[in-house]
Amino acid sequence: MSWRALSIRQPWAMSIVQGTKRIENRGWSTRFRGPFLIHAAKGLTRDELEGWADMIRAENIEWPGLRRRIWRTADFDRGGIVGLASVEAVVQSESSLPVDQRPWFFGPYGFVLGDVRALPFIPCKGSLGFFEPAAEAIAAVQAALA
Repeated sequence: MSWRALSIRQPWAMSIVQGTKRIENRGWSTRFRGPFLIHAAKGLTRDELEGWADMIRAENIEWPGLRRRIWRTADFDRGGIVGLASVEAVVQSESSLPVDQRPWFFGPYGFVLGDVRALPFIPCKGSLGFFEPAAEAIAAVQAALA
């Protein structure tokens, strides 16, 4: 199997692998359907982290420890593979989504995700769009799935 990966900034990547967020927002569409690796991008700003926490609180999304904890950028794995999922569909409207997923949709395109599974952190260089990870990362993924 030839693996593709998609870089997703934290804390959104964590939100996906923990099963809370099942939509990935993009400015572009894709015909791709099927499994891909979730790559946690290296970048994460304090503003992004605070925006995520504010959205969780505003939408009353269940998140263990969110109300009691001050999140730091160091709390998140970055610069590597953290899980896998499948692209099941691409939507352009939050009305196409289950109610619990609508707060996560920012569009203009949303990749509807299924079969989400967390993996142990595997360091790997990211790239734009769907990309093919380095052979060492693929070997580590295959070992984790065995």
